[in-house]
Amino acid sequence: MTCTLLLVDDHALIRAGVRALVQDIPGYTVVGEASDGAQLLEQFSALLPDIVLLDLSMKHTGGLDALQQLKRAYPKSRVLILSMHTDPELIMCALESGAHGYLLKDTTANELEHALLALRNNERYLSPAIAHTVINQALVRNQGPTTPAGHSHNLTARQLEILRLIVRGKSTREIAHGLGLSIKTVEAHRSQIMKRLQIFDVAGLVLFAVREQIISLDD
Repeated sequence: MTCTLLLVDDHALIRAGVRALVQDIPGYTVVGEASDGAQLLEQFSALLPDIVLLDLSMKHTGGLDALQQLKRAYPKSRVLILSMHTDPELIMCALESGAHGYLLKDTTANELEHALLALRNNERYLSPAIAHTVINQALVRNQGPTTPAGHSHNLTARQLEILRLIVRGKSTREIAHGLGLSIKTVEAHRSQIMKRLQIFDVAGLVLFAVREQIISLDD
């Protein structure tokens, strides 16, 4: 089944570029475009797209305002922010306002596909380039002692170690090399972590690790 997308950006050239990227990704189609918050609400109401790709820097209606208006009117709407901004406060505001993902505009078609698949599966997605920024910003907001291993989340010391590396953006291969484990062993631990936490995407693991204070600024 094709996943429908609504592009929201006040620059026609950017919308055309994103549309071109989407055309190369099987299973997705752009059904509409909007250039401001008012058009976003009109188009969403008429088209009911599966996912909205939203810019944060629109002239007439700011992207955050448009996001908040959309979430008030359609709480279950799924929104992927597509922005050039890497300011941690802005990213956190977007996520707290209901965005399911945040992707930088210099993304590749491959990363866009990963992000769209995550949202399609009701998961969250953070561009790897900003994951570390989001973690540090959240930790600055909520500093405190880290959670001891094995408490509320029921993870082993090894699983906590691997979780910290995952949310820091390390690949399975990098984790395996750094810990002296096989790739299959790391993959098994990763699967067990997600199963125990019932979180099946990296962005969700990042938010969990910050909320539970499993990571610190010194990790």
